[in-house]
Amino acid sequence: MSKDPNFEIQLPLFAGPFDLLLFFIERDELDIYDIPISKITNDFLEYIHRLEKMNVDIASEFILVAATLMRIKAKTLLPRPEIDVHGNEIDPREELVSHLLEYKKYKSVIAEFSELEETSLKREKRGNIAKELKLLSEVSNVETELQDIDLYKLLKVFEKVVARWKEEKSKPIHHVVQYPYSIELQKEYIINKVSRGQRISFVDIIKDIPVKMAVIYNFLSILELLALQKIQLHLGEGFNNFWIAQYDGEHAAVNEYANDTE
Repeated sequence: MSKDPNFEIQLPLFAGPFDLLLFFIERDELDIYDIPISKITNDFLEYIHRLEKMNVDIASEFILVAATLMRIKAKTLLPRPEIDVHGNEIDPREELVSHLLEYKKYKSVIAEFSELEETSLKREKRGNIAKELKLLSEVSNVETELQDIDLYKLLKVFEKVVARWKEEKSKPIHHVVQYPYSIELQKEYIINKVSRGQRISFVDIIKDIPVKMAVIYNFLSILELLALQKIQLHLGEGFNNFWIAQYDGEHAAVNEYANDTE
C-alpha cells in the first residue's frame, strides 16, 4: 500500500509541560504520588522529538522540564539514595509531584472560570449598543484627527516609534543549541566499546569526545546500562576513575581491583 505524500502527523497541543505530564498520568492511570519516572521521561522526550521532526519550535519550559526529568531519572539510578537531616530517604520525585499537584489544582479552577465566562457571555448586556458604537466612531474619526494634526504631534508620534524600536532591539535573544547526543545513542556507543570482551577506562571515553554534554550523556548511559546489567564496573587505582566491561553474569556489577595498574 503506497503512502500518501500529503499525510501529516497530528499531535495534540498542550498548554505547557505540566499539562503534558498530567495527560500521560491520566492516560495510563498512574499514581501521581508514585510516578514511574523512567516511563514518563521516555514518553515526554518522545513527544518533544516528534515536535522537532515536524519543525515545531519547542518552548524553553518544555526543555527545562525535560532536563529536570532526566536529572530525577539519574538520581533514581544512583546506588546511594540521598538522606535528609532526620535520616529519611529523599525521594527525588517529591518536588515534581508537588508542582504537578499545584498545577492540577489551578487547572481545575481555570476550567470553572472558563465555564463562568461562557455563561456570562450568553447573558444580555445592558445599555444601548448602537448608540455606544456611534459615539466611538465619532471619537476615533480619522478625518477629524488629520484636521487637527501639527508638527508637535508628529514629533511625539515619531518619538514613541523610536522608543518602541529601541525597546524591541534591546530585548534579550536566547539561542537553544541542540546537541547530537542521546541516552540511546551513547548506550550503543559504550556497548560497542566493550563488545570485544575488553575493558575500557571512563577517562578514555572522555578523551574520545571531550565535550561537557557528551560526558554527561555518557555517564547517564553508564548508569542505565549498569541498572540493566548490560555492563559491570571495575574500580581501579587512581582518583574517580573506573573500568567498564561487558557483564558476565557471574560477578557483582561493581568489582574492586585494588592492585589494578592498567
